[in-house]
Amino acid sequence: MPDDVYAACCPCRDMLDLLANKWSALALGALEDGPQRFGSLRGRLQGISPKVLTVTLRKLEEHGLVTREVFAEVPLRVEYALTPLGRDACAPLAHLRTWVESNIHRFPAAA
Repeated sequence: MPDDVYAACCPCRDMLDLLANKWSALALGALEDGPQRFGSLRGRLQGISPKVLTVTLRKLEEHGLVTREVFAEVPLRVEYALTPLGRDACAPLAHLRTWVESNIHRFPAAA
């Protein structure tokens, strides 16, 4: 039986939930520029707390969208990067971000 995101038991729903999360969508977009450290991502994603960014990056890593590489340096350096699957997810999310930016003035609550 094919996957059907409208079916209650479809595993697609978990992925849709992850990708539809604003912080996930923004973190993936920020990583399109290349690997970044936690502090860089936090600076780019204005308004995100360190805890929420940590949880978001862990979920993205668990789902195979992001890799986490630890460099044995002093101080310890950790970089996050997109996987091929993460790069694939960036295209539709970029369209959504662009559409929202272009149409925000059309929403009554944004006025």
